[in-house]
Amino acid sequence: MATKVLVKECQYAEFKQSWQDEYLKWICAFANTEGGSLFVGVDDKGYVCGVKNAHKLSEDIPNKIRNTMGVICEMRLLNAGGLDYFEIKVDKYPVPISYRGRYYKRSGSTVQELSGVEINRLTLFMQGRTWDSVPVPGISTKELDHGALKLFREKAVESQRLDKKAAGVSVQNLLQNLRCTEGSHLTRAAMMCFYPDPESWVTGAYIKIGFFATEADILYQDEIHGPLLIQVERAMDLIFTKYMKALVSYEGINRQERFFFPPDAFRELLLNAVVHKDYTETTPIQIKIYSDRIWMWNPGNMPEEVKVKDLFKKHVSKPRNPNIANVFFKSGYVESWGRGYYNIELACEETDSKLPKPKAEFGGLTVECRASDQYKELASKWNIGGVNRTINLPINLPINLPINSTQKALLNLLQENNSYTYNELADKMQKTRETIRENLKKLQELGLIRRVGARKNGHWEIVEK
Repeated sequence: MATKVLVKECQYAEFKQSWQDEYLKWICAFANTEGGSLFVGVDDKGYVCGVKNAHKLSEDIPNKIRNTMGVICEMRLLNAGGLDYFEIKVDKYPVPISYRGRYYKRSGSTVQELSGVEINRLTLFMQGRTWDSVPVPGISTKELDHGALKLFREKAVESQRLDKKAAGVSVQNLLQNLRCTEGSHLTRAAMMCFYPDPESWVTGAYIKIGFFATEADILYQDEIHGPLLIQVERAMDLIFTKYMKALVSYEGINRQERFFFPPDAFRELLLNAVVHKDYTETTPIQIKIYSDRIWMWNPGNMPEEVKVKDLFKKHVSKPRNPNIANVFFKSGYVESWGRGYYNIELACEETDSKLPKPKAEFGGLTVECRASDQYKELASKWNIGGVNRTINLPINLPINLPINSTQKALLNLLQENNSYTYNELADKMQKTRETIRENLKKLQELGLIRRVGARKNGHWEIVEK
């Protein structure tokens, strides 16, 4: 009766009925991944079938492995039911191993040849380093974006992740404390978060947004460039003004503004995409927006320890770019304990919105966010065919104004109180002061509002058409 070995084929074990020199690739792959064992004289089902000349092979094979790859393996000669077979046990090596000038890795139960980019990843992995920890020669603190640095300091103090003293140190000391330096050099994390043009160093380090009437019919699109911290702010402002215009309803005298997906939840999804993106890929984060759903794709496979189906459950926090993640954590944008999807779930519950559906596909992570039934009902009530827009404009203004939802909301607020300051408007709308300033300027240019009196003691006046 055939004897079955006690292990199963997996990431760490491979069965071969006989020895062939091409199996040196498997040895190379084990050494470049997490180690493992190659069993020779065992069939695909795990039964010992035996191998001829086992004693000679057990002497010859270690020499071949050492001579071709410089790898030392443990060779175990075994016997079951009178049949000889052997186990070649390979340890994980601290440096990349090649076989005939090519590099291989173990992925599940398969062997894959590595590309140039993957070899670089492997080298960093072997060194215990991450992509964002690599120094970037040629960038000084003087070249960093002052707006991004100012935004970080403000957010860090506001979130209480840093006190005013810690946030107010010199740029060099700030970056050192954020682990964004190595010796006299800034790292990729510093460059991505604070350099004005990360794309001059990293292709595809931006966000691409498009509005689609159908899968094949794109109506308009935008690209968001600049430091990552700025990208997030600009993308959120653009998406929830130009691309997703709120529906408005009233509960008694209380004005209710509703997007088809909650901004707080989408911000978490966007932050996850920016922090976890594989920046060795040359494609940007892509966001497709339709009248009733959002589809977002982020390049980069999930870590093996985290499964897509478990994202809404308790899971380990293992950012692909830990130093970039640390910058976003210190600024208060993200949590450090893998709570992003928990916060998304809370935001969806509070607004009776559908949970987003993440999926591993196209070499990355896609997330689809669909409008709730309540939103669709409200859209139908106002007979807008799924197109989102604010409907309670000030009296005597044309309804087809060439303005976005932020500008419409500003008109509504100024109708309530024409003495609102920039800060008060920003607080009420949960926008930045700069966003409020730019949109008020646009309304002035369109001749819809005018400023009466001085900046401090004056007021806004709506120009009726």
